[in-house]
Amino acid sequence: MQWHIQFCWVKAHVGVQGNETADTLAKEAATNTDTQECYDKVPKSVVKIELELLSVEKWQMEWDRSTKGKITKQYFPNVENRLKIKLNLTHNFTLMVTGHGKINSYLYRFKISETPLCSCGNQDQTTDKLLFECDLLQTEQENLLTTIRKTDVWPTSKSDLIKKYFRAFIKFTNAIVIDKLTTKLKGGS
Repeated sequence: MQWHIQFCWVKAHVGVQGNETADTLAKEAATNTDTQECYDKVPKSVVKIELELLSVEKWQMEWDRSTKGKITKQYFPNVENRLKIKLNLTHNFTLMVTGHGKINSYLYRFKISETPLCSCGNQDQTTDKLLFECDLLQTEQENLLTTIRKTDVWPTSKSDLIKKYFRAFIKFTNAIVIDKLTTKLKGGS
C-alpha cells in the first residue's frame, strides 16, 4: 500500500472530523500528567537551552532574594545580562564591583587596617568613595566622566556603568593604584 499525503488549510472549529480529532488529541496530550516525557524525540540542544533558561531563572530568584552581594547587585542586577558579558577579571575590577579587597573600610572590618578612612580625607574608604569622591583619583574619575558626559549625566547608575560604559569603567578600575590608597596597615604591610 502506498500513501499519498496532502496538506491543506482547514478553518478551525467548523466541524471537520479530522481537524476536530487532531485538536482533541493535542489537548489531551498537553494536559495529561501521566504521559511519560520522551527526550529522544526532542533534540538535545533544545533540552539544553530549556534547562539553561530554567537555571538562569532560578539563579535570578535566588540572587534577588539574597541579602548578600549588595554592591555587586548594583552593578549586575540581572543574572542573564551578566552572563552575556565576557569579563577579564582583575583585582581592581573585582574590588570595585564587590567591595572586597585592599581598601581600608574592608580591611578595617577584619582588623587588618588600623583605620577605615580614605587616604585623601576623613571619610571611610569605600568603593563609592573611590568611584565618586576620592581626591586622589580625580584624574581617573575625570577620564570616566568625560566618556559618560558625552551621552549621559553623572552620576550614572552602577548598572549603566556596566551596560553602557563598560570599557571606560574598566579603564577607570585598571588605572587605580590601590597600594597608594591604603594606609596604616597593621604589621607594616
